[in-house]
Amino acid sequence: MLNIATDIQSLTEFRCGSARMIKQLRKSKRPMVLTVNGKAAAVVQDAEAYQRLLDVAARADAKEGVRQGLEDARKGRTRPAQEFFREFEAARGLSRDRAKRA
Repeated sequence: MLNIATDIQSLTEFRCGSARMIKQLRKSKRPMVLTVNGKAAAVVQDAEAYQRLLDVAARADAKEGVRQGLEDARKGRTRPAQEFFREFEAARGLSRDRAKRA
C-alpha cells in the first residue's frame, strides 16, 4: 500500500537525499513515486521488491496462457499436432527426413 506521506517525493528531493531514500525503499519494500512539477514522473523501488513483482507477473502470464489453452480446448479450437507440423514444414520448405537428420 502506498503511503502518500512518505512514498511520494519530488525528483529534486530524491536527488538531494537519495542515500536516505534508497534506505527507506529497502526497508519499506514499497515503491516511491517521484514527481516533476507536482506530477508523477517515475516510480522507483527496491531491487528485491521489483524482482518479486516480476515473478508475480511471470506466474500470472503462465496462468493466463494455461487458461486460454483450456478455453480453446473446451471450445474445440484445437487441431492434431501432426496436422500443424505438416503445415508448418510445408510453409517453410522443410521435409520430415531433413528435420530428423538435423
